[in-house]
Amino acid sequence: MENSLKELVLEFSKIAWNEYLPHLSIDCAVFGYNTSNMKVLLVKLKDQELWSLPGGYIRKKEDIKEAAKRILADRTGANDIYLQQFSVFADANRSEDFFKDYEDGLWNKQRFISLGFYALADYEKVNPVTDVFSSVCEWIDINDLPDMMMDHRIILDQALLNLRKELNYKPIGYNLLPDEFTMPELQRLYEIILGKKLNRGNFYRKMIGYDILDKMDEPRMEGKAHKAPHIYRFNVKKYNIALQDGLKEGW
Repeated sequence: MENSLKELVLEFSKIAWNEYLPHLSIDCAVFGYNTSNMKVLLVKLKDQELWSLPGGYIRKKEDIKEAAKRILADRTGANDIYLQQFSVFADANRSEDFFKDYEDGLWNKQRFISLGFYALADYEKVNPVTDVFSSVCEWIDINDLPDMMMDHRIILDQALLNLRKELNYKPIGYNLLPDEFTMPELQRLYEIILGKKLNRGNFYRKMIGYDILDKMDEPRMEGKAHKAPHIYRFNVKKYNIALQDGLKEGW
């Protein structure tokens, strides 16, 4: 017979004081993309109806970003995911209601400040993984979100807002598109993330102006030769410089 969530939390609390940093947690909004829509990875804890973002705690000798990568790898099995810290969530009673039935000495019931990260992945290449505390871990359409626990909907909304803002000054797409892609495929990625249509000509001029793409010699042969779209690749060196230094203009 499986242990209940309460039994698992009580057992975890016994070791957490020694293994993890108190009062700090990580919550990750993992956005998944394919050519038609956007999803977010959500978790349902055992014995719970409300959903949550995948998250976890920071080991005492672990860098914060390494902790976030570990948490994501445990949930997705993937390591090559775009990951960005975007905010801190520190309201005094973030998790008070969730742990109201537990004793005050519980490790999880202490006041926690959450470091918000967001990540981008091709959701068709990621297999969500449940852990001992959860009953479900799956991709949910961004336009059909369920009720969420604690302040996780606030974290998710802020993550999406920050992602859209970041498109104004950082390149996106290296881990989400195949090695070779067409300009319409790249534009579709931006449109799905932004939630709006973009002018084709303006998009083309901006992307070429950013100087982060290499144009391949041969077009993609689909149907009539004179309509074959040009193929591009990200120039990895220039792309990484743009990640550090930013782009010149936004959307």
